[in-house]
Amino acid sequence: MSQPPTASTSKTDQKTGFLRVAIPSPLRRLFDYLPPSGHHASDILSGTRVEVPFGYRQLVGIVISIETKTDIEPDKLKPAIRILDCQPLIPASVIELCQWAAKYYHHSLGDTLIQAIPKNLRQGKDASTHRIRHWQLYSSSDKTPEALSKQAKKQAQALQYITEKSTPVTEIDLQEAGFSKSILKQLEEKGHIEALLLESCQPHFTSIEQVIKSPSLSLNEEQLYALEAITDGLDQFRSYLLEGVTGSGKTEVYLQVIEAALKQGQQTLVLIPEIGLTPQTLKRFRDRFAVPVACLHSGLNDNERLQGWLEASRATAGILIATRSGIFTPIPNLGLIIVDEEHDSSYKQQDSLRYNARDLAIYRAKQANCPIVLGSATPSLETISNARQGRYTQLHLKQRAGRSKPPTIELLDVRQQPLQEGLSSHLIEHIGAHLGRGNQVMVFLNRRGYAPSMICHDCGSTIDCPHCDAHMTLHRQPPHMHCHHCDYQINIPWACPQCQSRKLQPAGQGTERTEQILSSVFPGYPVLRVDRDSTRKKAAFGKMLDQIQTGKPCLLLGTQMLAKGHHFPNVTLVAILNADSGLFSADFRGLEKTGQLIMQVAGRAGRAEKPGHVIIQTHNPTHPSLQLLALNDYSRFVDSLFVERKQLNLPPQGFLA
Repeated sequence: MSQPPTASTSKTDQKTGFLRVAIPSPLRRLFDYLPPSGHHASDILSGTRVEVPFGYRQLVGIVISIETKTDIEPDKLKPAIRILDCQPLIPASVIELCQWAAKYYHHSLGDTLIQAIPKNLRQGKDASTHRIRHWQLYSSSDKTPEALSKQAKKQAQALQYITEKSTPVTEIDLQEAGFSKSILKQLEEKGHIEALLLESCQPHFTSIEQVIKSPSLSLNEEQLYALEAITDGLDQFRSYLLEGVTGSGKTEVYLQVIEAALKQGQQTLVLIPEIGLTPQTLKRFRDRFAVPVACLHSGLNDNERLQGWLEASRATAGILIATRSGIFTPIPNLGLIIVDEEHDSSYKQQDSLRYNARDLAIYRAKQANCPIVLGSATPSLETISNARQGRYTQLHLKQRAGRSKPPTIELLDVRQQPLQEGLSSHLIEHIGAHLGRGNQVMVFLNRRGYAPSMICHDCGSTIDCPHCDAHMTLHRQPPHMHCHHCDYQINIPWACPQCQSRKLQPAGQGTERTEQILSSVFPGYPVLRVDRDSTRKKAAFGKMLDQIQTGKPCLLLGTQMLAKGHHFPNVTLVAILNADSGLFSADFRGLEKTGQLIMQVAGRAGRAEKPGHVIIQTHNPTHPSLQLLALNDYSRFVDSLFVERKQLNLPPQGFLA
């Protein structure tokens, strides 16, 4: 047994060394530990996980470096409990990215690094072997899909899907193909299929000779110019702004640039703003490419997230499609980054580590010495400013792909007009006409719930959240009041908290209330409400998208979830009910966000051969910004905003701090 250190012990211990560890805590410092019993510090590598005592708790930290000196007396240092990884889990490039992010966004390094690994690994679970559920035909079963009852159509389809595969199919692949866990469970109970826990054995994507599964589409001159400009710089860092009007074929440019990167043996990171875009994006990528495509977003469970993370970090996946947190994922052969809808506020993390994934993506592209493509029909003013200053290379797609034409935009003055629950008679007439011609109609209202709040008819007070002073939103399914800022919920009050009056009534319009009126005015057509409340269940949004893609006449009612990136070829009319809400926002970016949202929503109309029409209901038809947006020219709208920002010395024309 070794002698305990004395007070005269040197602070330098060349033989043992010390572990400098980042701990997930708000303290902006690193902590020194002795190596665990039986280990030498020289055998432990930077980027490995280590379980350490921290106060009365045991936490999982990340080893940042091995030091020979420490400012703490060695006899006061605690030994680490155990080393969790044989090889570094987080590479040096991701540690450097997290160090930069922690410094730039004023956050602790430990809390920042913990963003870079999935929840399972944060809890200390083993990363060397990860088994996921696969399904195959039951070994002794000779049943066919025809043996199932006619009522079990979905089960028959799932069984047919598994039958056609020569190897066991992962549960993730089956769910993305539209088969829920309950369907698989029912087939298992009937003795048709069995579950297996297997390690992922996907091939390294560079070992696949053919990276393309289906042929590329032909490009127009603008798309071809953009493609050549980006592919010519695949081996160097450069930022590209791909500004293309809605429906101009930006995604096809992405796909062909990714093809060029894959053929060079490089991986691609594709960031998307919303998980709602994931099903259709994932399907399009997997239909096009023969390489494994991994996925990371909040709609996956912990095991599924770990699976996607491991596929990207072990280079078995050639493409990673992820929401904002995917920017921290280790990608060994990173050769291209694409940020779709770069202007979207969903790229900004609003709690814990507050960061902008778009900005971190640019830093990471510089690290990897690879190009980054920022794509949008309505780029943010900061991005446009960088392009005009020459920091980004700006590429334009001003024409819609194929034969589709830009929609016509009409400002509908609703002043002094009778409104039926927020709908004017002129708008109702147009909706009926488009539905009658067998088309689909999108109604946009960026406010979920039944009504924005409840107001007392006697004293005029509203029901506010006791924690953050925001108005509480009224919901009918299920009935409750909900604060969308802090998630506080209460039952619907019977009386006014201020004057005890029973005359409480809904104030304003929400998607639930609009759904009610549309269903009563157009009883013969389904109303598909798309917001965060109606799409909480895992496959709910995918089922709605499948119903929309059938092309049958229906009403699409939704919030900004419907505004981004979706391709609905049979939508010929888009109605924007409340365009005025963002015109007079206290946020200096409010007008910019409103303009972006209007242009994005308007872009859902007329994306195929049928002409599109957009009707914007407003009480301010003469507002200069609405007048510019009605011309369907985002660049002129942006120029007017730059003039305003320069006069007020606001970003990007000035600094707030």
